[in-house]
Amino acid sequence: MTSTRQELELLSPARNADFGIAAIDHGADAVYIGGPAFGARANAGNCVEDIERLARHAHRFGARVFVALNTILRDDELDDASRIVRQVYEAGADALIVQDMGLLELDLPPIQLHASTQTDIRTPAKARFLQDVGFSQIVLARELSLDQIRAVAAETRCVLEFFVHGALCVAYSGQCYISHAHSGRSANRGECSQACRLPYTLADAQGRVVAHEKHLLSMKDNDQSANLRALIEAGISSFKIEGRLKDLGYVKNITAHYRQLLDAILDDLSGYRRASSGRSMLTFSPQPEKTFNRGLTDYFVNERRHGIEAFDSPSFVGEEIATVTRIGADFIEAEAKAPIHNGDGLSYFDSHKELVGVRINKVDGRRLYPNEMPDELKPGVVLYRNRDQAFERLLEKKSAERRVRVDLLFEETGEGFALTLSDEDGNRVSVPLAHAKEPAQNPERAVQTICEHLGKLGNTMFEAGEVTLQLSQPWFLPAGALNALRREAAGQLEAARLGAHRRPLRAQPVEPPAAYPDTALSYLGNVYNEKARAFYARHGVAVIDAAYEVNEERGDVSLMITRHCLRYSFNLCPKELKQFDLRGQVKAEPMTLINGKEKLTLRFDCKKCEMHVIGSIRKSVVSAPAVPVTFHSRRAAE
Repeated sequence: MTSTRQELELLSPARNADFGIAAIDHGADAVYIGGPAFGARANAGNCVEDIERLARHAHRFGARVFVALNTILRDDELDDASRIVRQVYEAGADALIVQDMGLLELDLPPIQLHASTQTDIRTPAKARFLQDVGFSQIVLARELSLDQIRAVAAETRCVLEFFVHGALCVAYSGQCYISHAHSGRSANRGECSQACRLPYTLADAQGRVVAHEKHLLSMKDNDQSANLRALIEAGISSFKIEGRLKDLGYVKNITAHYRQLLDAILDDLSGYRRASSGRSMLTFSPQPEKTFNRGLTDYFVNERRHGIEAFDSPSFVGEEIATVTRIGADFIEAEAKAPIHNGDGLSYFDSHKELVGVRINKVDGRRLYPNEMPDELKPGVVLYRNRDQAFERLLEKKSAERRVRVDLLFEETGEGFALTLSDEDGNRVSVPLAHAKEPAQNPERAVQTICEHLGKLGNTMFEAGEVTLQLSQPWFLPAGALNALRREAAGQLEAARLGAHRRPLRAQPVEPPAAYPDTALSYLGNVYNEKARAFYARHGVAVIDAAYEVNEERGDVSLMITRHCLRYSFNLCPKELKQFDLRGQVKAEPMTLINGKEKLTLRFDCKKCEMHVIGSIRKSVVSAPAVPVTFHSRRAAE
């Protein structure tokens, strides 16, 4: 590709190589996948051979493979991490997604570095620092608004990446320690226990219950479908879909959805182009609402507003589909808004407001026969569909093909003929065919045969564009010779495309070393090894606390820092109430979250519009292996 237009990249998740290949086929320009170890999704690791297989498939289309090695590392893990980086680089990986700055102190191969979401990039200063130490692509915090993204873009030249779809962590990424504190499973080590999805009771400073047994730290899912143009204008050029633990149907459906949206925008914007080649042809119409979600929100992109919460359930409720009208011995009668299919999964809220699922074995008119009659279902209850069997079956089959356009030139040579294939990226191969020139008895049919057999590219990654014949007269050529010529040319062009793929270069850090925006790092800096400590010291940080996971004795600290605010959710925000002349009547006093015997204090930093969930490590949690990092006791700002 020689165009100077700015690239727009659709970045999809890959639980494994097969999922990554499906993402590429459905339109992804890049995929991110876990390596053999040290990824932020501990259950989504992949062997080097599978990464090599995925990279080969991706590179045929000029697409890229990013390997996530984005946990914090102990000192005794650094050698293994370095070995893995070298292996995935040799396997063809295009970039490494990193959280632990200790990796930058190692002798790594020249693989491009991307800053993980766990590096918590919220300010222009932090973004500029990461760019200056050698990161070529950085994923901004999900909580940023368009104005904040513009401010970062104005201070940087690296690629800005942003999550556009999928699950939302309620805390700033990399700034959540509640899982480790309560279970010993560290989110920064890829083992989050998802305490944010549990039910809690909320009490005010006087002990009055504000909300009872609600999923108060659970957010709806991210959906930036309506904001893509605005994000491009603000400076985003990599659009990331969350979901390395999601199923294959999710990857196909959501990737195809954003591919179509971005292609429509690219048709409009002359200054931009797609980051990879080819066109995906789908056998289904993407419908993101049918894939797992907790409800949809665009979060803080258009500033703070109500409706970001998924308090009722952390599960997939689904689309409202019917209302129960009668309950029989083994059937449910319902008034449906749309057809319900055999095998559909339905859900409803019981009398305790808990979500209950039911599978429908058979549909007979208005009667639904479930595999098991559910409890507490009565007339008037609303049914939701969270599994559309017909749609899922479409996605279980082969549902996309991706092809690169090629123009074909068939011409005479001194020894016979030659076929030249030229693709949309400027790659070109020419294959000779030594063959006698025998005049065709049926000239019209001869020309038709040549075009027909040379254009049969259906079993390759190519689709025929313009077919040009440069012949002095129609010649007879057997179908077998034409087919063999076409296969040889297509094989050579595919090899040429692989050979032409150039992995992105590793950015060089500026000299002298850039200064970190602060001179002190608390446990929020996630410094877990001596190499990371040396990195920050080299960049001007004087006081460096150890990571929370070191588990040295601590009092109460911020286990979670979030822009989600429960005072705001329940209309108790002092700032918001000022406009109603109620200032002073509501104060940002601490509140309490209760789950069983567990009590967590909520403190509110109204100046920053942040909520801190305060707590300490449970006595039952086993300490992690200690690392020799200097620890300075310090409480988080409350």
